[in-house]
Amino acid sequence: MTGDTARHRLTDVATFLDMMSAERGAADNTRAAYTRDLDAYLTFLDARGVVHRHAHAKDVQAYLAALSADGLAATSRARRLSSVRQFYKFLLAEGCIEADPTTALSGPKRQRALPKVLSVVEVDRLLSAAAQRTEVQEGRALFRALRFNCLLEILYATGMRVSELVSLPRSVVRGDQRVLTITGKGGRERLVPLNPAARVALDRYLAVSGRFDNSPWLFASKAAEGHVTRQGFALDLKDIAIEAGLDPERVSPHVLRHAFASHLLDRGADLRAVQQLLGHADISTTEIYTHVLQERLKKLVNDHHPLAKT
Repeated sequence: MTGDTARHRLTDVATFLDMMSAERGAADNTRAAYTRDLDAYLTFLDARGVVHRHAHAKDVQAYLAALSADGLAATSRARRLSSVRQFYKFLLAEGCIEADPTTALSGPKRQRALPKVLSVVEVDRLLSAAAQRTEVQEGRALFRALRFNCLLEILYATGMRVSELVSLPRSVVRGDQRVLTITGKGGRERLVPLNPAARVALDRYLAVSGRFDNSPWLFASKAAEGHVTRQGFALDLKDIAIEAGLDPERVSPHVLRHAFASHLLDRGADLRAVQQLLGHADISTTEIYTHVLQERLKKLVNDHHPLAKT
């Protein structure tokens, strides 16, 4: 790779990521995902001796074929192609290239997977196990138990994304604690209500979190981020799943977000209201939960209807 080519590569990627942040409100996690995807693609081109600005459709096709040969799932290959498409659309708009090599390419066919959810009984078991921890711990262990119990109660009460949950600013509890103001993807704000159980868990946690009063984070910790991390919370959630007698592989923060939405719709909640609570920009994203309910009803009929097995 020549010096000019290397500079073009770094500049093109950097300005593309800046555009995604400035014009589309891409969050840090989204930028990181684009960075990983483009680095993998550009590394592949380097191995073929191809400069990204001079790549053709056959080069992108070869990249997708290599991903498939490596056993990458169709959903992951489609996401990688989407990142490359966005990158080349940007370069074309900026006048850096004369033609987009991805224009005529079709992405890997993928069937949208239904979200994994837990039943109401299973969520109750998780909540009960977390609450029980707070009754048997002391000292530092009690603080951690109360913090985790609060995180879990708020997650199921609101259905917020785990990244939104762990990074809640402490200022969210200075107003009406019956609702929280959440800043989600793209800087969009939304209000989510707290149920009584979540408010009780929050009050108990705040009563013991005084040593973090100067922290800007609600769920402060000694982690480098200054707050509980997504990974740390996910690991704690798997531990409590084991205590609750559930398969830890079935339990994650995102599964609880799915459970929140599915349980609301199962009890007659309006789809638009659930969309607003989840912070989905497009209602088609929320509609996937109606398919979950339909599949559940099909299974109920197939398992229990007297004529289903004839």
